[in-house]
Amino acid sequence: MPHIHTQPGQHDMTVSAYIIRKVDGEWRCLVHMHRKAGKLMQVGGHVELNETPWQTLVHEIREESGYQSSELDVLQILPLPTIETAVMHPVPFLSNTHTVGNAHFHSDWCYGFVAAALPHHDVAEAESTDMRWCSLAELRALAESGECLRDIVTIYSFLLDNISTFRRIPCNEFSLAKPLRGETFIP
Repeated sequence: MPHIHTQPGQHDMTVSAYIIRKVDGEWRCLVHMHRKAGKLMQVGGHVELNETPWQTLVHEIREESGYQSSELDVLQILPLPTIETAVMHPVPFLSNTHTVGNAHFHSDWCYGFVAAALPHHDVAEAESTDMRWCSLAELRALAESGECLRDIVTIYSFLLDNISTFRRIPCNEFSLAKPLRGETFIP
């Protein structure tokens, strides 16, 4: 989706999926060549006006990587409470704001995922087909050559350095629905 906010100094809300899987006993990190930026990046995109961040992330993962949510576990640190009047979503492991040029910013929620295998579906039409499963050493070399964003390496490094602190929860345990009832807040 295009930027919602286009004036200098404005922010768009984005979500990112840092997807890892073990290949021959070594963690590999998924990156793809971003169509507009021309750099290897994580999967993700802009939160659309009619979607929750979780809905956006699930559809971006499907479009950009070919993974269905049933093929992934989301990494979580703490158990989540149950709230009768709300739909619970996974908690990102990182939140950051970064510049994307032209005095425009993205405030990004970063989620970690584990895949057991390659995706069962193809990447959506008009999305990048340059998908790579890289080790951290390979990502560092790609960042040094300018092919990959340095921040991606830092975030994947953090995720893998702390992998033992996360709980793996099947993505399908989190609903894509919006709440049907609840408290109404009127100013």
